Amino acid sequence: QVQLVESGGGSVQSGGSLRLSCAASGYTDSGYCMGWFRQAPGKEREGVAAIDSGSYTSYAASVKGRFTIPQDNAKNTLYLQMNSLKPEDTAMYYCAASPFTSLLSAKLSNWFDRRLYNYWGQGTQVTVSS
Repeated sequence: QVQLVESGGGSVQSGGSLRLSCAASGYTDSGYCMGWFRQAPGKEREGVAAIDSGSYTSYAASVKGRFTIPQDNAKNTLYLQMNSLKPEDTAMYYCAASPFTSLLSAKLSNWFDRRLYNYWGQGTQVTVSS
């Protein structure tokens, strides 16, 4: 059973930085698609960043150039480095993991299609004040 545990959320002022972590356990092998999503109150959950087994990355337009999605395979940990944070980045952030190694193997075309991901963490809150 795959388990994902997020950490690193908190409160920060506009322009600040945070790094979220997602510790994964239960995988029998490394190298699967993983992603970060977020959900603000009253809004739909939206994709933020994703990475596949070949380290190909994809970012939502709203965070491109500000967020990155590094990973440490030795530690089975995915990160979300968030810089130049804005109040509109305030949301609950969720880590997600896929049983597929790539969009091609999943026969999907959108990194943020929730059908790509079978496993979800409980979320960590990020609050950005102006």
